[in-house]
Amino acid sequence: MILSRYNLNKISVPELVLPAEEVFELPERVLQFGTGVLLRGLPDYYIDKANRAGVFNGRAVVVKSTDTGSATDFDRQDSLYTLYIKGIENGEGVDEQIVCSAISRVLSAGTDWDSILKVAQSPDLQIVISNTTEVGIQLVQDDIRKHPPVSFPGKLLAILYERYQTFKGSADSGLVIVPTELIVDNGKKLEAIVLELAHLNKLEPAFMDWLEEHNHFCNSLVDRIVPGKPDAKLAADLESKSGYQDDLRTVSEVYSLWAIEGDEHIKNVLLFAQVDKGVVIVPNIEIFRELKLRLLNGTHTLSCAVAFLSGFRTVKEAMDDAAFSNFITQLMLREIAPAIPYDVDHDTAADFAGKVLDRFRNPYIEHQWISISAQYSSKIKMRVMPLLLNHYQSHDNAPALFTFGFAAFLRFMKSEKNAEGKFIGNVNGKDYTITDSQAEVFYNAWQKTELHDVAYTLLADKNLWDADLTQLKGFKEAVLNQLQQIVANGTQDILLKEATV
Repeated sequence: MILSRYNLNKISVPELVLPAEEVFELPERVLQFGTGVLLRGLPDYYIDKANRAGVFNGRAVVVKSTDTGSATDFDRQDSLYTLYIKGIENGEGVDEQIVCSAISRVLSAGTDWDSILKVAQSPDLQIVISNTTEVGIQLVQDDIRKHPPVSFPGKLLAILYERYQTFKGSADSGLVIVPTELIVDNGKKLEAIVLELAHLNKLEPAFMDWLEEHNHFCNSLVDRIVPGKPDAKLAADLESKSGYQDDLRTVSEVYSLWAIEGDEHIKNVLLFAQVDKGVVIVPNIEIFRELKLRLLNGTHTLSCAVAFLSGFRTVKEAMDDAAFSNFITQLMLREIAPAIPYDVDHDTAADFAGKVLDRFRNPYIEHQWISISAQYSSKIKMRVMPLLLNHYQSHDNAPALFTFGFAAFLRFMKSEKNAEGKFIGNVNGKDYTITDSQAEVFYNAWQKTELHDVAYTLLADKNLWDADLTQLKGFKEAVLNQLQQIVANGTQDILLKEATV
């Protein structure tokens, strides 16, 4: 039995959340660009939750913009899919399954453009959401009269122009547009591109005024791990227990965040924010960006080499080790949180840190450290260097756990160059591939015979860090000391010592 609207009454699974029949009659208030798992696991999850609470009362028409894949699975299942949420929250296990009904239908931009323009003509439409990858928000010389335009901004402009013409530029016909692409100031950048395209397409000044005055492009930040389709074993187990086939079944972690820059008007349109604390609408979302970038990404980056050199394959394996768990907790709370280059109060940082630790301990999400190590040096530069430099604004000593993580990173980057030109590291007799655009810089440094020459050469490289790290008081000495211990004895001894401090 396939999951569909007309098979819902045949499904009887304890604690499975099913949609009510009335939801299928709700108006289409959202136009969503993208069919990916992040959108299904985050915005669509919030919309579905709000509909069940009787708050938002609207569904999403989804536009499939790419030529790859098809909408067949959505059509067969009446756009229903099961969201399987499993993980840890506040130290407690969460296991939840929801049949989401937020999506009304999926249209292909290539074949259904007329139908998409009809959605633009609807008085019910209020919101546009997108996740077209970072490449999607770029200026492309585009003709909005094409059927359809080539780029996402071109398609969006065509929809807005269609709406403007339909409603004769009325103030209340403007839309709230919330991109979720993972770039800073995504809303502002999308708006600037759309405005530039409007000029390039020589659209009338009255439309330009309507576009700027009555449409709201909101910066947003999304954060939820949504691996998507379960593996074959889990999928078979879920299908056996539920009694129905679902080719769109989606796995998600418990934690979710959608931070959106907006005012009271935005809140009045995005009513689904009322039903989940994961949706935050505030005038400035920079604090959420900093917390994620430093406490989540920065901690991942600084602990990655320590974990990998200790023999841990996944984040969960490392978190199951008491010494490593203590290290990463103290690193986050003692050294990273106070060094965030943004005014964050202790309670806010501590609360976010606790959620990050829950996510790290999630046994159902398999994060491999070798995957986290991709482009390691650029991650250190972007996520970690601002923390280190800010630490030295108020301290004249090197942060101990930080230097341990940095020294482990230097050891991780030690490699040999194989016949194919790849850089291969080795720890405990096992080879691994270093995926980093700066790998050759580290390879060359490690050709030096003396360890202090290796360390000082890399620390002083301004091309790597935009700073000479040997000038930071005590930092080069602390890193060298830790690196010597790692080379001689590995990371486990240092972890055990830190656990007893």
